[in-house]
Amino acid sequence: MKKIFILALTFTFTISEMRTQTKGIYSWEEFSRHKGKSELFGQKFPAQEKWWSIFGDTLLDSLIAIAAERNHSVLTAIENMRMARAAWRMERSQLFPTMRLDLGWQRNKTSGNIHSDGNEEIWGGDFDASVSVSWQADIYGSIYKRSQAEKHLFRASEEEFHAVMITLCAEVATTYFSLRRSLAEMAVLRKNAESQREIMNLVEIRYNTGLASKLDVAQARSVYYSTQATIPSMETTIQQYRNALAILLATYPGNLNLRTIENRSLPDIIDPIVAELPANLILRRPDVRSAGEQVEAQASLLGATKREWLPQFYINGSIGFAATDADALLRSRSMTWQIAPSITWNLFDGGRLRNNTRQAQAQLDKSIIEFNNIVLTAMQEVENAMSAYKNALNSIAALRETVNQGEETLRLSLDLYKQGLTQFQNVLDAQRSLLNYQDYLVQAQGSALIYLIQLYEALGGGW
Repeated sequence: MKKIFILALTFTFTISEMRTQTKGIYSWEEFSRHKGKSELFGQKFPAQEKWWSIFGDTLLDSLIAIAAERNHSVLTAIENMRMARAAWRMERSQLFPTMRLDLGWQRNKTSGNIHSDGNEEIWGGDFDASVSVSWQADIYGSIYKRSQAEKHLFRASEEEFHAVMITLCAEVATTYFSLRRSLAEMAVLRKNAESQREIMNLVEIRYNTGLASKLDVAQARSVYYSTQATIPSMETTIQQYRNALAILLATYPGNLNLRTIENRSLPDIIDPIVAELPANLILRRPDVRSAGEQVEAQASLLGATKREWLPQFYINGSIGFAATDADALLRSRSMTWQIAPSITWNLFDGGRLRNNTRQAQAQLDKSIIEFNNIVLTAMQEVENAMSAYKNALNSIAALRETVNQGEETLRLSLDLYKQGLTQFQNVLDAQRSLLNYQDYLVQAQGSALIYLIQLYEALGGGW
């Protein structure tokens, strides 16, 4: 039996003053720096966060690898990261001076018919080359704050990408094991149908020899054909899971060949070991960390709006050469230059800056509320997944014993019927019950695997 940790959640975490206390949220750089080589959040990280490797299924490993490379949701998240990074770099570029090079030449002619002293035409022209520089001195840091806001939004997009990856891996694993559960249910149906067919043949032989009634034959046939009638609907379910898995892998269902899993049993159930869960482990969830980056971004934007109330400092200047003759363009007498520092202070704007700050404050408060809600939702998801998984394990233990007793009941009732010591109705009841028990067991085994996947997903991957 494999063993993992089922984590007992004890969590007390609130945000009362996120305006000044958002530094407790770990950045992705910190996570990457510690990952695989230290104990961050009180837990040892695996070398690679391939939590699905606990199932020991190489086919599942391959499917997840293909989905991570081709899935359209992943590709969309990558493009969102690229856009967010470009927006951050554009905002950051405003911290630096803007430099422009101008090169020009002009030639002109003045009409000779507009001068009072004669009809002589006047020709002219000049050459010029100059470099101009403009720069807004970020004395109070408003530009820097806006750049930091875009940086946090970029980090939020990274966390959203990680959330998409975790969700995708969980969806692939869930769909894969749902397919295998359906295949296992199909195997149960066919096995019971074969057993029911043998019993039906036995009853028909006994009827032909006068040892059974026509009612016994009709009842045996009804049980057999009712089981056969459920097989097509199960085949439909299996095909639906195949199609869903193909979509996750961004391929056409006809291109997906999964015949190798048709005769494979479900993985062994993993026994839980209760352990304490550090509260900080919840903060590993990408959606929680993304919400934290959103709070940081809104806090930076609020700081930027407040700094825009203060005077803004600008420096503009240029240096270059101008001459009517190209040979004299680079001489010292041809040099031209200009410098023009300036200060701009908005004294009245109809309340635009004030309301801009109020809007930024409201956005910050909203992001804090959303952060707290996401944390509470994360706690709920972890608690639900842990409870569902543990209860599924308890159901499996009881159902295994139930199946054993059902098999024994069918064997004993069939032996007694052959000896003429009991009615055929007891055999029918045992057949129906055994089919239900075996089907319930397979469903519980598949559900336990899915609940375990949900637990990994709720905890943001492996722990």
